[in-house]
Amino acid sequence: MGIFSRKDTTPAPAPQATAGPDLTALSGDYTIDPSHSTIGFVARHAMVTNVKGGFQDFTGTLHLDGADPTKSTATLDVQMASIETGNTDRDGHLKSSDFFKIDEHPVMTFRSTKAESLGGDDYRITGELSLLGVTKPLTIDLEFNGAAKDPFGNERVGFEGKAEILRSEWGLTWNAALETGGVLVSDKIKLVFDISAIKNA
Repeated sequence: MGIFSRKDTTPAPAPQATAGPDLTALSGDYTIDPSHSTIGFVARHAMVTNVKGGFQDFTGTLHLDGADPTKSTATLDVQMASIETGNTDRDGHLKSSDFFKIDEHPVMTFRSTKAESLGGDDYRITGELSLLGVTKPLTIDLEFNGAAKDPFGNERVGFEGKAEILRSEWGLTWNAALETGGVLVSDKIKLVFDISAIKNA
């Protein structure tokens, strides 16, 4: 038998867990930079297309524990009057009593209760989302985008995140039936986060 036709019987190495990045040097407290961050959402409209929107006024903090990511925390406060979807009439409707009731409930908040490392650059943070006077759990899957020092000497970290909620669980039940069947606004809402945070001095 020729060497090129000989079957390799060497056992394959056992798969190894993917190690996460070394974040020890990044441990500390951070403030979210709203001018370089996005808090957005996507809703299905009329069963045929997606409407995207976001909030322009928000503040937040991160505490990163690189040695033990499970000790990391996050907070977020969103001013509901800052909602924008690219349509003034729609934005006004969203601010009204049909939806966010911004006069009664001007702020949406998130407070983390648990953080997990999923391996590699992937993390998961669970917390409580408070909206319209209702507080329910929310889980956000995060990807660590990296760290850098900007030209002004700020130490930055970046994360992208996503989550899904059923808006009806927070009391957002307004809708309209379509003649062809279905409803105008989906119950399922996709949340998207693109976060840049600056390390506190």
